[in-house]
Amino acid sequence: MSGHSKWSTIKHKKGAADAKRGKIFTQLSRGITMAAREGGGDPDVNFTLRLAIEKARGANMPKDNIERAIKRGTGEDKDGAVLEKIVYEGYAPHGIALVIETVTDNRNRTVGALRHGLTKYGGSLGENGSVAWQFTMKSYFAFPTGDHDPDEIFELAVDAGADDVVFDSEEIEIFGEANAFKLIGDQLRAASIKTEEAALRMIPNQEMELPVDQTVIVLKVIEELEDLDDVQRVDSNLAITDEALEKFAI
Repeated sequence: MSGHSKWSTIKHKKGAADAKRGKIFTQLSRGITMAAREGGGDPDVNFTLRLAIEKARGANMPKDNIERAIKRGTGEDKDGAVLEKIVYEGYAPHGIALVIETVTDNRNRTVGALRHGLTKYGGSLGENGSVAWQFTMKSYFAFPTGDHDPDEIFELAVDAGADDVVFDSEEIEIFGEANAFKLIGDQLRAASIKTEEAALRMIPNQEMELPVDQTVIVLKVIEELEDLDDVQRVDSNLAITDEALEKFAI
């Protein structure tokens, strides 16, 4: 799974120059709103909301935008559109399974955009349950290796409930059961470790390897899907190699 975090970093750097701030803010705002709706508007209590706010601040979202998004989630601001979280399943080209998390105010628009984004590359949307069985929901954290002591990170993560810690020269990834998400996050925060990614993700039970050229095509498809306003994230069972990442980054 380590390639997925590296790909995310490369993708954001690759698109940073021409990214539209309004589109990014829309996605971040919806994430904040849904987090507040599901867990309340206090980031000290609602860990998911706290992470969504930190992510928005990292993108330089104005404080007023963040506060409005929270109020929409808690019901204090009733002027905004009604949002709902919907998870779609489907296939990218070459049989790669996808789980697509969306937050939308118009599911017909969302379905149409997803279907268009997949079918033009030979992929397709599937029924609920068509691919989810190939994944397990896990707590996921990633941050730069830096000068962190691997033994200390491993001990901290395991004590907090992690069941796997992956180290390499550039980043550290922590995986755990879904119900350990808040505890692991709190432990990392207490240790002053700032994560580049922290989320509940659908982790594939088994990854699928493709030739480099096909892997790059699938990465481009996923990138296009994640650029849609309604899409929060896309998880896949694609095995991402360093060679494919290098070619994608060109």
